[in-house]
Amino acid sequence: MTQNGIALPAQMRQDMLKKMLEIRAAEERIQGLFLENLVRGTTHLCIGQEACSVGVAAVLQPGDTMTCTYRGHGHALAMGMTMKALMAEMMGKASGACKGKGGSMHMTDASIGLLGANAIVGAQLPIAVGAALTSRLKKTGNITVTFFGEGAANIGAFHESLNLAAIWKLPVLFICENNLYGEYSVWSKTTPVRDIAVRASSYGIPGIVVDGQDAECVYHEVSAMAERARRGEGPALIELKTYRFRGHSRTDQAPYRPKGELEEWLKRDPILILKERMIADGQLDETEFEELRESIDRQVVEVVEWAKTEPYPPVEALYEDIYYEG
Repeated sequence: MTQNGIALPAQMRQDMLKKMLEIRAAEERIQGLFLENLVRGTTHLCIGQEACSVGVAAVLQPGDTMTCTYRGHGHALAMGMTMKALMAEMMGKASGACKGKGGSMHMTDASIGLLGANAIVGAQLPIAVGAALTSRLKKTGNITVTFFGEGAANIGAFHESLNLAAIWKLPVLFICENNLYGEYSVWSKTTPVRDIAVRASSYGIPGIVVDGQDAECVYHEVSAMAERARRGEGPALIELKTYRFRGHSRTDQAPYRPKGELEEWLKRDPILILKERMIADGQLDETEFEELRESIDRQVVEVVEWAKTEPYPPVEALYEDIYYEG
């Protein structure tokens, strides 16, 4: 059972568990690739936050769109990006999702509704408002979701986006992944309110707080707000309480964390929560779980080895994809 007492179908649970395991395995390998100097620039991992992207993506329908932060590898996979497209892009290869030009912080694939991860904090919010306005004007019935961290809730783009979306009742869900830390600063030192969701009242829209470690709970709560948006009743602010198990980026060991905090959150690993629930309901056993995990680990290893042999884009590619040609 979930917090609201409604368990998802066994196959849906299985799909969610598999996708979270894929994201976890990919992120762990990406960290290794960075340390091997096979990933240029920087990289930000979402290990520990998998239930957020997977739970939300399960709500979306064909034609819906999404924007997210630079901690967006998991969101890309949850939306349907292939492991090959992701890993090749991470290594700057021509066969990557963005032909090797986006890298870790700019995963994009409009064909699956992913309008892009953004390196600038909060930049994805007004983009999502624009996408929602497009849906409204074209009367497609689609919605847009935008992920952001609690730190982005303190910048102008956040307030401007919520204000405009509320005035026009646009079909957009603002989803705050509150992992307690904006880079290296704990949320309480930068934000005067306990819950980001209370700020929804300033714009006359619903604001809810959700357990971001529970994929089923995320699905149910976001689904309700998505249905509301599809009915033309406007946006909502959804705060997912979550936690990143790794540091902010690259080799950050997170010394700013209080002693014991990580260990407490590890007990609420989103993968373990769903796994244990499925075992309790007779839908999974330990052997099946290990076989699934090992299968995914092998897949990631195979994809990475493939990506290593893929060519980099030629120099001439610098002059391609600069302008849109319809």
